[in-house]
Amino acid sequence: MASNPDFVQYIVDQCSGAGEVMARKMFGDYAVYCNGKTFALICDNGFYIKPTDAGRQLLRTEDMRPPYEGAKPCFYIEDVDDRDYLAALTKATCAALPDPKPKAKKKKQS
Repeated sequence: MASNPDFVQYIVDQCSGAGEVMARKMFGDYAVYCNGKTFALICDNGFYIKPTDAGRQLLRTEDMRPPYEGAKPCFYIEDVDDRDYLAALTKATCAALPDPKPKAKKKKQS
């Protein structure tokens, strides 16, 4: 079951206090980015944040679940209505994640 676009936009809005947050459709569900870093997934209308020690310290309850079959477990965030909580969790998680690798430039064909 794919995620509802309204739910995806709600999550993006709720996390936006952390920076420039956006979601991109990937494989039927969504990857969520903050300032260019992938920090979360939205799958089947569930919000899953990549596990980090910094994020773990802010969790109200730790619930590890894989966002889809075969995936590594992530923090499942059930309380998506507290905007300040999600912004703080997003900031802490992104600060702990490595910067994305630069993309290789494509060669021009002649």
